[in-house]
Amino acid sequence: MTCFTDHRDLSRATATGYLFLLLLFSSFINIWSSCSNGSCQVVDSCSHSTDCGPGLFCGNCPALGKTQPFCIRGQATIPTSVIGGLPFNKYSWLVTHNSFSIVDAPALPGVQRFTFYNQEDTVTNQLKNGVRGLMLDMYDFNGDIWLCHSFRGQCFNFTAFKPAINTLREVEAFLSKNPSEIVTIIIEDYVHTPKGLTKLFKNAGLDKYWFPVSKMPKKGEDWPTVTEMVKANHRLLVFTSVASKEEEEGIAYQWKYLLENEAGDPGVKPGSCPNRKESQPFNSKTASLFLMNYFPTYPVEDEACKEHSAPLADMIRTCYKAAGSMMPNFLAVNFYLRSDGGGVFYDLDSMNGQRLCGCNTIAACQAGAPFGSCKNISMPTPSPMTNSVGSFSGPVQFSTSTSTVYHPNHLMIALFSFPWIISLFF
Repeated sequence: MTCFTDHRDLSRATATGYLFLLLLFSSFINIWSSCSNGSCQVVDSCSHSTDCGPGLFCGNCPALGKTQPFCIRGQATIPTSVIGGLPFNKYSWLVTHNSFSIVDAPALPGVQRFTFYNQEDTVTNQLKNGVRGLMLDMYDFNGDIWLCHSFRGQCFNFTAFKPAINTLREVEAFLSKNPSEIVTIIIEDYVHTPKGLTKLFKNAGLDKYWFPVSKMPKKGEDWPTVTEMVKANHRLLVFTSVASKEEEEGIAYQWKYLLENEAGDPGVKPGSCPNRKESQPFNSKTASLFLMNYFPTYPVEDEACKEHSAPLADMIRTCYKAAGSMMPNFLAVNFYLRSDGGGVFYDLDSMNGQRLCGCNTIAACQAGAPFGSCKNISMPTPSPMTNSVGSFSGPVQFSTSTSTVYHPNHLMIALFSFPWIISLFF
């Protein structure tokens, strides 16, 4: 019996040793066969952003239970680089909501900022990554015009970010460096200084790119082609939320030219795409651009990757139907870089593919081919397409780590859950 027991223990030890060696060998095989040094594609496991291919970064999405890092798309396909020369309203573009409200942006000296944040990288980097629309809140403040995320139409030192001219000079530098690109600025306008915006854009050097209001379609017809806009150097579209400024300063009144769904929580409610009250009805025939808002009332940085997964694609379909089969021209989001893989960039590829060539993704479009002639690809690629515009090949850059534990918006949401605090501001 003793010999039998010893033999059985020996057999168990041997089996355990074999199992250990097998697992160790499998681990070496996985490490040997895993991607690295820029060869990893979307959703491939990674340990550092240098593991991921061009236009990708290494992150995760704990909100969907994806805690291990994987490659996430961080740059857009520029649709005009695939199918060019069409009217401006035939394309879909990425817009950042409160583009200036950046995590870790420095506050005024000696002041603790008390507001929400909506983005993670600079406006310059947003533009490099393919963002083509900026939502900017402008206020009179400190004898100048500032970008501010504030309350009751007034900017405070604890809600202020920076003088607006600083961000507009970033836009000017981008347009100067990229002479075939077009940028749209949508202003939530609290500026009361006479001709304040006119002087601001002129001082920023942007007046030379201005698309004149007189040339904007007013009866729902097509816009000029992107080729015509570039040739005339009308590469900056600016809209204001104040109707009187169209006549006073020549700045287009937003809701005269843009259809828009409701912003905040109503705009992310599944199965519903309500018309914004300031906007013309979705069945209006006088506006040929459609702005789709997709961001919650209270932005939560680490929830954005979940919002930019299946729910976003579902909402695009919902708004497309609500607008009478009109595809959004502008898709406005918070924390645009966060997703479970392809994110907003994947959905924009799908939108542009359907409208430009009748394909499921712009990756299947073929310049010069009949509508509906698609490349034979097995599935829409979630990776950015290679194009000749070199300025978009740079790395994705965050103000902070994508895996940061501290999220300042959590504190704001907790504070705003108390009615007496809300009453201080509204």
